[in-house]
Amino acid sequence: MKIGIPKEGRAGERRVAATPESTKALIEMGFEVCVAQNAGSLASFPDASFEAAGAQIVDQAQAWACDLVLQVNPPSVAEIAQMREGGSLISLLRPAQNEALLEALMAKKATALALDQIPRITRAQKMDVLSSMGNIAGYRAVIEASQHYGGFFGGQMTAAGKSAPAKVLVIGAGVAGLSALGAARGLGATVYAFDVRASAKEQVESLGGRFLTVEIEESGETAGGYAKTMSKEFIDAEMALFREHAPTTDVVITTALIPGRAAPKLWLADMLTLMKPGSVVVDLAAEQGGNCEGTVAGEVVQVDGVNIVGYTDLVSRLPTIASRFFAKNVQNLISELGGAEGWHIDHEDEAVRGALAVEAGELRFPAPKIERPPPPVVAPPAEVIAPEPKPESGLGRWIGSAVFVSVFAAIGMLAPIEFVQHFSVFVLSCFVGWQLIWNVNHALHTPLMAVTNAISGIILVGGILQTGRGESITAMPVILGAVAILLASINVVGGFLVTHRMLAMFRRGN
Repeated sequence: MKIGIPKEGRAGERRVAATPESTKALIEMGFEVCVAQNAGSLASFPDASFEAAGAQIVDQAQAWACDLVLQVNPPSVAEIAQMREGGSLISLLRPAQNEALLEALMAKKATALALDQIPRITRAQKMDVLSSMGNIAGYRAVIEASQHYGGFFGGQMTAAGKSAPAKVLVIGAGVAGLSALGAARGLGATVYAFDVRASAKEQVESLGGRFLTVEIEESGETAGGYAKTMSKEFIDAEMALFREHAPTTDVVITTALIPGRAAPKLWLADMLTLMKPGSVVVDLAAEQGGNCEGTVAGEVVQVDGVNIVGYTDLVSRLPTIASRFFAKNVQNLISELGGAEGWHIDHEDEAVRGALAVEAGELRFPAPKIERPPPPVVAPPAEVIAPEPKPESGLGRWIGSAVFVSVFAAIGMLAPIEFVQHFSVFVLSCFVGWQLIWNVNHALHTPLMAVTNAISGIILVGGILQTGRGESITAMPVILGAVAILLASINVVGGFLVTHRMLAMFRRGN
């Protein structure tokens, strides 16, 4: 079975659907790999590197005529015409917006898998191209913003004066938004983020961002983990929040997309008017119509003194790493399909069925919704009626208290003053230690034991001093010192063992 890697036909595209590393892996799966001449040159993968990995260098037409074609962007109808009858294609397709493309694939009786339709489930993460590319796009958005912003992202203090850190607002805390947040924080900016999904709050704050919320509580997350269209009341509250922050925001990065629909308008013309001259908006949704009013796909324009960056090739501006990530995702999908020997479309595989757009000329998009079985009903535990407690007599408590007080009184009257002082410290230490351990959460007992090694070390020193006073080994101070050394040594050794075991849990490979 032959795999063809054509040169991308989209203007300005620098990525390639395979790398020398993935080519070698595909050959090990039993495929023959044919790479179009100069297909990877713009991504720093010359033809020689593919040949060294075992691929054949062919012309563009031969690459498209292979049994399976790997492409980054949705192919044109003219490119599909070069496919062989009944061939297969794996690429981004955007099937909801490319009806003509689907019809051309059906006319060729082709089988096509849309990488942008792979469901966001745990087992499909290794094939999730959108997440891989979104990570790169978010990072690159910050780089582009820093180029067009006329100041530092981080605060600066110099002999010529000082500047406050830039305030960055990220709209949409998905993969791209979180990547942008992390990159902006890395440059020293103060970053705010907004997302309709309340579950994004913890992720934003874990990266050092400040999560913005509206008063209206409404879930903005679909079952697949994507954002959904919100109610008018929620959107009105969201717009009011953005207008409140617009005058003090230096950089806005918008990443909001709803699958199968045009990008929602979130940063409106009046918000651009409120922003300071020289501010920047980077619109990652420019190709789908843009989140910002005034965005022009593929261009940088200025509206009311605000620079609006509408590049549609942000990922392609980091072509080497983007190609590696993309190729690895595709390699994992091909492995899921069985490789060359066991190649098959498994309709029971949720990840594969979700990506399947056309099969042998038959339309398979959209994928049917998978009915998940309801959670098992757990019967409530039977009620256990505990026997009524017998009334306790207070006599035992009074007797115990009397004995305790008598012992302390006897010690105070008969023992030397030095012993009384040391004994008092010992009793108080026991009480404080008991209260400390008793009130610490069980989950913290392991790190607490590690910390108490320092206290045990002090006890060891005290015990050594007591046993080294030159008195008889039968003297009480010597005996107590020896007991202290024994118990503290057990605690120290045990503490180190437990600490070592705890740290081993965090080592790679364990």
